[in-house]
Amino acid sequence: MTWIDRLSFFTPLDMAALALVLLGWWLIGWRIEHPAAKHPSTSQIMAGFRREWMRQMITREPRIFDAQIVASLRQGTAFFASTSVIAIGGALAVIGNAERVTGIANDLTLMDTPAFVWEVKLVILALFLTNAFLKFVWANRLFGYAAVVMAAVPNDISDPACSVRADQAAEINITAARSFNRGLRSVYFALTMAAWLAGPVPLIVATVFTLAVIWRREFASRSRTILLGTES
Repeated sequence: MTWIDRLSFFTPLDMAALALVLLGWWLIGWRIEHPAAKHPSTSQIMAGFRREWMRQMITREPRIFDAQIVASLRQGTAFFASTSVIAIGGALAVIGNAERVTGIANDLTLMDTPAFVWEVKLVILALFLTNAFLKFVWANRLFGYAAVVMAAVPNDISDPACSVRADQAAEINITAARSFNRGLRSVYFALTMAAWLAGPVPLIVATVFTLAVIWRREFASRSRTILLGTES
């Protein structure tokens, strides 16, 4: 049996649900990183605060506080990266025991679904987790780069390199945060993909729910209102 033949195990609704996940994942990420000028996302607002942080750091003595913040950010990326690796290992372990899992899953769903279907679903879930791991690792490295550039900011405010180095540190910091946020979104959608194990309809519902949660946190949360300084 060829791959094309095996794809017939998936219904048109399965394909539509998967397309919705992939399209939603891409669109929400693009919208967060390219919001309307009059309605910035929380991530974009925080980018402005990161730039302000680097400007304030120039005159702060000593800079231990700034170093502690960067160290904390790196710890966060390391934690999520290690968690992603564990999750990937779990997904691969389940794929390796597909026959046993198929028996249990078919008993729960009361359907005679081939092992290939469960394997594909778990592989796609693992791919989201892998993408998350790569984003978290890159974010960890970028925060390390930011720390080095921060250390290169001259203590003498009259030095013309001060503002240049501070701006460089800010932009690397922002890039690291962007990569970290992309990793988080991949984790969100990996959890969403788990709903596919119950069928295409649960996957569609989970996707809509995930998109609504991410949208609210980025564009309609109370924390965003506070950051904008518009809370009454």
